[in-house]
Parts: sequence; C-alpha cells; structure tokens
Amino acid sequence: MTDVARQTPSIGVIGLGAMGMGTATALLERGFRVTGCDVSAKARAAFVAKGGHCVDVPSALASDCDIVLVIVVNASQVEQVLFGESGLIGFLKQGSLVIQCATVAPSIARQLGERLGKDDIEMLDAPISGGAAKALAGQLSVMASGNENAFKLAEPVLDAMSAKVYRMGDEPGIGSSMKLVNQLLAGVHIAAAAEAVALAIRMGLDSEVVYEVITHSAGNSWMFENRVPHILKGDYTPFSAVDIFVKDLNIVHDTGRELAMPTPIAACALQQFTAAKGAGYGREDDAAVIKVYEALSGISLPTAANDSGEV
Repeated sequence: MTDVARQTPSIGVIGLGAMGMGTATALLERGFRVTGCDVSAKARAAFVAKGGHCVDVPSALASDCDIVLVIVVNASQVEQVLFGESGLIGFLKQGSLVIQCATVAPSIARQLGERLGKDDIEMLDAPISGGAAKALAGQLSVMASGNENAFKLAEPVLDAMSAKVYRMGDEPGIGSSMKLVNQLLAGVHIAAAAEAVALAIRMGLDSEVVYEVITHSAGNSWMFENRVPHILKGDYTPFSAVDIFVKDLNIVHDTGRELAMPTPIAACALQQFTAAKGAGYGREDDAAVIKVYEALSGISLPTAANDSGEV
C-alpha cells in the first residue's frame, strides 16, 4: 500500500453545490483536512464558515491534496476541472487519486480514466446518489468502478461519505453505467409523480389526501414520497433542478442510441423536463415539471404561504 493510503489523506472537493457542499462538510466533520473549490464566491465563503479552506481554481488545490473529488454538473465542467487552463493535470502529484462523481456518459468516464492514467493519476468512476441531506450526513450511495489500487486509496474517503459503496467493476465506465440506470428511473418517477398529482387535482381530489393515500399504497415510489411535498408546499427551491434531468435523461437517450437500445419511457420523461425548462423552470426544483400541466390544463397548484399565513 502506498504512503498516501497509510496516512490520513488530504482531500480536495471541486464543486460546492448541494451535493458537493454536503460531502465536503461531512468529510470535514469526520476529521479530514478538506480544501473546497468553486467558481461561486458565496459557496466558497459558506464552506470557509464551516471551517474548511477554499480556493477558486482547481490547480490551486492540486499539489496539496492526495485525493480530489469532482462533484460538478456535467462532462464539460469535468473536462475543465481536469484538463482546462487552470485544471488539475500538471499540478497533481503522481499517484494521486481523482474520484469522479459527476453524472457523465459511460464512454466519457472511460476516456477520462485513460487520459488520467497517462499522467500516472488513478481515477475512480464513482457517481453518487442520495441528495443533499444524505450527502451532509455522510450517507450517500456510491456506484464505483476502478482498479484495486484506486479503491484502496479511496477507502477512507468512501467510508466517511457513504452509507453503501457498490463495487461495480474494475474499470471506469461501469459505475457511470449504473448511475444512468438510476437516473432513468429517477427521472421517470418524478415525471410520473407530477402527472399523477396533476391528474388528481384536475379531477378535483384533495392533493394532501392523494399524497396520504398513495404513500400507503402500491403506487408509491421514493420520488413520489420525496418530491410531492415540494408541490404541496408550493416550494420549488432547487435541491435537484429540472435542468439536471434534462441533462441526465439526454445522456440516457444518447447512450441508448449508441447501443441501438430504445428508451421510449425515458424519452417521454425527457420531453416533460424539456418542456419545463423551455417554460422557464429549468433552475427550479425538479418537481416543477408539474408546472407543464398547470400551463396545459389550467389546474391550480398549491402556492407557498408566508410566515403570517397569507398566500
């Protein structure tokens, strides 16, 4: 085992959004020295307030970190973080580990692993799931693939940030394949939950009663139970935005096309999220996909009440 693995590693977390901030905070609370990085000054200040250290470009943390987690939005951002003008490559120590957590196409994950390997940098393809609350609690699910050394290097970090690590295989790309299956289901379930609640409202049912009945019936899903309360409260503060599922379901679609594998149900969900984005709701919580039905059928959705009880 390398010296890095014997010692408590120093950690970099690039991307301090909901999942990245939660993960960085969980690692900090478990005794790791954590350096955060984000383009947002507000996000950096928030992490510093929690006791972490922050920089504004990836290259600034590279030489001080044994392990770097990349928790950004998309493949383009991953490319910039790793290989861009102020990216990690050229500054990371040989033998360091990149834990790539963003949702990207499996083919992209494989390419990233190959490119990092040419610089003697290990990569664990490790998409995450569970949301901001579980990230903060260190209770994420991790779908990881990579070689044995990458898993050994990552072990203390994975133990601190996750409730369960699924070892999917011995090379990058397999973890990302598993994440796509999860995102297909998650997107379809959110879109289906929104359609069901919209239909219930259109038929004159009490949406609060609908929620109570469905969460105790066979039609329930984790996404119905988790997202419908956002609709009932009229609160679309983004925990996971509509834009995320436009991106992820597009990756599902593109991967299906590469494999000549039809994904018609995912395609229907993608169209609903795309319609919500087109209507201006892209940066709202993904439950805002229900607003498509409000526009099309004239239903009245619940609205948020202020502290005085007024709408």
